[in-house]
Amino acid sequence: MPFLPITKEEIQSLGWECPDFIIVTGDAYVDHSTFGPAIISRVLEAKGFRVAVLAQPDWRTEKDFTRFGKPRLGFMVSAGNIDSMVAHYTVARRRREADAYSPGNRAGLRPDRAVTVYSRLIRKLYPDSPIIIGGLEASLRRFAHYDYWADKVLPSILLDSQADLISYGMGEKQAVEIARRLDSGENISEMTDIRGTCYLIPAARYQPGPAVDCPSYEQVCASKKEYAVSCRKQQMEQDAVRGKKVIQKHGKLLLVQNPPMPPLSQQELDWVYELPYMRTYHPCYEPMGGVPAIREVEFSITHNRGCFGACNFCSISFHQGRAITARSEESILREVRLLTKQPNFKGYIHDVGGPTANFRLPSCKKQQTQGLCPDRKCLAPKPCPALQVSHSDYLELLRKIRAVPGVKKVFIRSGIRYDYLLEDKNPDFLRELVEYHVSGQLRVAPEHCAAGVLDCMGKPHIEAYVEFQRRFAQLTRRLGKEQYLVPYLMSSHPGSTLKDAVELALFLKREHLHPDQVQDFYPTPGTISTCMFYTGLDPYTLKEVYVPRTNREKAQQRALLQYYDPKKKEQVVQALIDAGRPDLIGGGTHQLVNAARPPKTPKPRGGRKPDVRREKRRRQQNKGKGKEQ
Repeated sequence: MPFLPITKEEIQSLGWECPDFIIVTGDAYVDHSTFGPAIISRVLEAKGFRVAVLAQPDWRTEKDFTRFGKPRLGFMVSAGNIDSMVAHYTVARRRREADAYSPGNRAGLRPDRAVTVYSRLIRKLYPDSPIIIGGLEASLRRFAHYDYWADKVLPSILLDSQADLISYGMGEKQAVEIARRLDSGENISEMTDIRGTCYLIPAARYQPGPAVDCPSYEQVCASKKEYAVSCRKQQMEQDAVRGKKVIQKHGKLLLVQNPPMPPLSQQELDWVYELPYMRTYHPCYEPMGGVPAIREVEFSITHNRGCFGACNFCSISFHQGRAITARSEESILREVRLLTKQPNFKGYIHDVGGPTANFRLPSCKKQQTQGLCPDRKCLAPKPCPALQVSHSDYLELLRKIRAVPGVKKVFIRSGIRYDYLLEDKNPDFLRELVEYHVSGQLRVAPEHCAAGVLDCMGKPHIEAYVEFQRRFAQLTRRLGKEQYLVPYLMSSHPGSTLKDAVELALFLKREHLHPDQVQDFYPTPGTISTCMFYTGLDPYTLKEVYVPRTNREKAQQRALLQYYDPKKKEQVVQALIDAGRPDLIGGGTHQLVNAARPPKTPKPRGGRKPDVRREKRRRQQNKGKGKEQ
């Protein structure tokens, strides 16, 4: 059977009494290597375990959860590829009307806080069955964390979900180790030494040893400073080479995070991505319109993992890690040739990327023995002097993919770090990027232009983007192409004042940029920026950080980034007045918006003083009208 079983009848047709593991996911079942549950399922299958998939079970009844009966070894539970709350709500906390990870783009097929809801129901039905939770939702909520949707600090998801273990990070090695030990008869409560996992024990039973002690759940609820300290300690230990065990007390229980699991080697990564994925959604979804999320990745190739860019608002460094692992050329080329044989392949590879497409080397030579630096970034605010930069391997890979029979075009859509690219003294990659690998538009992420805001974001200063834009435009003209950069911009990030938003609007006007979309900062669990949002503190320095909080200011910052939109005129005018920049209102070339009418000013308390003479004239004019009628 090409797909893994999803029904009791399929289990029986395979001659199984029951599966070894049931993979529960909040996404529809898509058997593709960009879907975490599919990877874990295929890895376990390849190691000889019988795996069934329970995708988007109806949590309002027990029926779906009893479909396969009790698994022999346990349940592995995930919300899917993204956090269920992000899947359901916009940054304004409005309910989304669509879900690309569900059949027919239909919303509402998974619960809010899916990992917790699924795990509690499983615990109720199968009290003694091991439950391992993983994926992005569980991984980023492993410690006490600020929850934007509840607007409060919540305990570790391990407490709320009643699961036995969290497998944080990418999870392949943890899944195999847990499965092997369960299969040998070991009780899951005894698995306290597996790297890349978190577990709970009574605090009184904990044996002191080398560990980083975070402020307790009760302390981080009571003090924002203690929350910031806790965040810093957790972030600093997310390194497989030098990371230590981290503990955090929750009442009478102690959460223990073992050090991160080492990333997969190149050979292991090749093996994972060459497992027999069906590369599409299960046929049962076809009558419902399929699963839209496959469209973006169906003809894309993941060539690397990890990101030493480590932007503060991004969850990758806390989940996937900063260390880079890259697949071999041979493995990638085998996948390319496989794609060319797919019936609906049209000759276009949509992406050869990953978290950051142009990373194939470790950021520096020492990290394999000493780990990545805990107190500095590799690229921001300026590239580290120890940074090793080369695109030669990536460039050679792209050249070989272009030469595969049946391949017409190879695009890069997952984003590049232009600041890293600029450090490469060899101009060949940039030239060939512009000549062969841009599909009309190249997405890049300057995010802002104000230095203070970019420092809070962990991004390079805007001069790097301006230089990249200049070189890109120059090459584009020389090659006679019509191609554009599409800059991603973010409003209302911690550190961004209304004056900073005005500065960004002026930058956009100067550079003739008209962004169609602007993203408000979204405080998701586990990021440094979310810590800043909640505490108003930089967790590394404990200095105060300005945070835009009111809906009015957020709307004004967003409007300023689209100052040219007539629908935003009134908001932009008011924002400029509030920012103390009325000089930018008018029709001059240096000004942002021409106010057709002055902004509304509030009436004085008590209303307008009546005009006695006008009132007397009105009475005389109306005198006798009632009699005539």
